[in-house]
Amino acid sequence: MTNAVISELRDDGAGRLSYRGARYLLIRPETLAAVYHALEAALGGGAAECFVAGGRAGGGKATASFTGAGRERVEALLAMGTRIGWGRFALEHYAPGALVVTVTGSPFAEAHGSAREPVCHLTRGVLEALAASVLSGRARVTETACAAMGAPACRFEARAASSPERAGA
Repeated sequence: MTNAVISELRDDGAGRLSYRGARYLLIRPETLAAVYHALEAALGGGAAECFVAGGRAGGGKATASFTGAGRERVEALLAMGTRIGWGRFALEHYAPGALVVTVTGSPFAEAHGSAREPVCHLTRGVLEALAASVLSGRARVTETACAAMGAPACRFEARAASSPERAGA
């Protein structure tokens, strides 16, 4: 964590940590990877969607806390994701109806290990919540590259459900 995050992290002395007024939990990525693997064993492909739903819930809360125009909100969430240890977020493309984000150093990809398909489901869910708020309505996010598959970075493409534009365009 950067010093800025540490200076804003609050411990109430009763087991609660907060950052900018929102409660947080420090948890090792390996713990989340183990939960994911257990869910995958029990549910198969449904495990990914469970994690996406969790990401959407947290991402919705985080996104609602930001003010400003669409791009400002995108940049605020990406900066926060980087500061709290979710990897280094970068905005590759932003236009009406489309958003592309890359993440280097994803703790989810690193903890998961080698994979045949993308594994950063929590991040995808957070970005779905963000995209829905800045792309005006339901948005679909696809992880088109993942470090767990050998890519140099994880790449997420979002587009509004009603937008004919390709997210990577």
